[in-house]
Amino acid sequence: MNFLRFDDGGVPRYGRLDGEMVAPLDAAPWEGGEAAGRPIPLAGLTLLPPVPPGGKVLCIGRNYLAHAKELGNEVPAEPLVFLKPSTSLLAHGGTVVLPPESERVDFEGELALVIGRRARRVGREAFADVVFGITPALDISARDLQKKDGQWWRAKGFDTFCPCGPVVATGVDASDLGLRTILDGAVKQDGRTSRMIFDLPALVSWVSQAMTLEPGDLLLTGTPEGVGPLAPGQLLELEIEGLPRLSVRVEKEG
Repeated sequence: MNFLRFDDGGVPRYGRLDGEMVAPLDAAPWEGGEAAGRPIPLAGLTLLPPVPPGGKVLCIGRNYLAHAKELGNEVPAEPLVFLKPSTSLLAHGGTVVLPPESERVDFEGELALVIGRRARRVGREAFADVVFGITPALDISARDLQKKDGQWWRAKGFDTFCPCGPVVATGVDASDLGLRTILDGAVKQDGRTSRMIFDLPALVSWVSQAMTLEPGDLLLTGTPEGVGPLAPGQLLELEIEGLPRLSVRVEKEG
């Protein structure tokens, strides 16, 4: 099933996507939300990020060997984890804003996990119980600031630097999915989730040893090789096998 989040007259709501129609839900799908109200045409909706604001946005760095090498980085012995603020979330159809503080902002296409239940210090075997579904996500990164600052909070945390959606898909085996990042119609990244250094169950278990995972948290799982810079006016898209494509525009701030 595919779930999304939309604006209903100023009120955020969750819905289940059925073809070109959306069945509104009375709660988040990972909370057992059920159909409430008549179906609404998808075409008339303003979509929101599929996870709620205020949750954690966790990210894994250098989780594909070829990507670590293309940036001249060592392969980590353990998962390399950082966080983005929830204010970096951006919905499908939105605009990535390039800040004046950076001269080099890169795209990084990733598979993201949506957490479905509270979890602390879980093992690999708990993966299917802890993860509700998957969604496409882009880790937008001010590369020059990342190198300059050392700490990544600013380089990874600007507003609009985490596009995701449009849907959260459930019941999908995400261990070997194709992932393509497309810039103005040209494929820039073309990888498979099976090429991760640390697989999905290992990532969820690792992060949960340090912090409690909460329903609605987002975990970006790393990017394959092929990252590159963005420029104003471009169309940036992410396609994960079997899921609707995530599309955003790129503009310069101001």
